[in-house]
Amino acid sequence: MLAGAIAAEVAATTAMKYSEGFSRLGPSLVTVLGYVLSFALLAQTLKTVSIGSAYAIWSGVGTAAVAAIGLVLFGEGLGVAKVAGIVLIVGGVVVLNLGGAH
Repeated sequence: MLAGAIAAEVAATTAMKYSEGFSRLGPSLVTVLGYVLSFALLAQTLKTVSIGSAYAIWSGVGTAAVAAIGLVLFGEGLGVAKVAGIVLIVGGVVVLNLGGAH
């Protein structure tokens, strides 16, 4: 369920870029529905996974995925600072899951 929550959040964030400030109906609807689905799946995940671990994974993987999508679909730059930030986010998720969030 957590993977579904992440996928829905990433899709919603990507659609938000295409919505052009919510001026395009289709991408705007995908954004809203994606976030609703993401939060619903995240809420279900919290029944069995600790909140710290679930949120760290959800936000960390989502952030890294959106950064990759920005690079591939929107031609956003990938500098040393951006790479370092993504590495730190993923590293933080790993550390939390090794014991800090349990």
